[in-house]
Amino acid sequence: MSDLTFNKVAGAVLATGLAVVGLREASAIVFAPHAPETPGYAIAIPEDTGGGAPAEAPIDWGTVLPIADVAAGEASFAKCVSCHTIAQGGANGTGPNLWGVVGAHPAYHAGYTYSTAMVDHGEEAPMWTHEELGRFLEAPQRVVPGTKMTFVGLKRREELINVVAYLHSMGGSIPFPAPAPVAEPAAEGEAPVEGEEAPAAEGEAPAEAPAAEAEAPAAT
Repeated sequence: MSDLTFNKVAGAVLATGLAVVGLREASAIVFAPHAPETPGYAIAIPEDTGGGAPAEAPIDWGTVLPIADVAAGEASFAKCVSCHTIAQGGANGTGPNLWGVVGAHPAYHAGYTYSTAMVDHGEEAPMWTHEELGRFLEAPQRVVPGTKMTFVGLKRREELINVVAYLHSMGGSIPFPAPAPVAEPAAEGEAPVEGEEAPAAEGEAPAEAPAAEAEAPAAT
């Protein structure tokens, strides 16, 4: 092989090697991975202020009972008939007969053996008022721990009100309670309470205090 041919072959090999190395470096630059400053997707999480949902206001039984749906309450009472009868003079079952329960004493029904927990509750709350009965039916085990009544309770407020209204219609012996009074805000411009001075108008000088009465002359 002549020197010229050798130089050509060596030059071709060297050029090929340089091309391969150059392509590799260029590929590394172009396709190099770049990690984001913040990995993943940023998801906004609302700040937990620690305040839960506002509690429901207590039921105003005197307002809701007169307009309650007694027929709907009777339909809901179907959940109870496996344990209770409600007809006047009806027999006790797993639970006592409930005719006249509204206004009655807890653990009152003759011939039924109540739990000790219910008997004790009757000493603390001696009457099934609408409010007391509503509290019990909402969560029996919470209000009277140890009661035989294992029913989970009526959680929907409307259903609870309707059932209490139905129980009232079945021999209830007390009237509906009076509606809770509504506080009325004082009307704007209302006269001040007697004995209080009205505030002075802007720019007006305050009224002078009345002069004290002259002292009576001392008795001689």
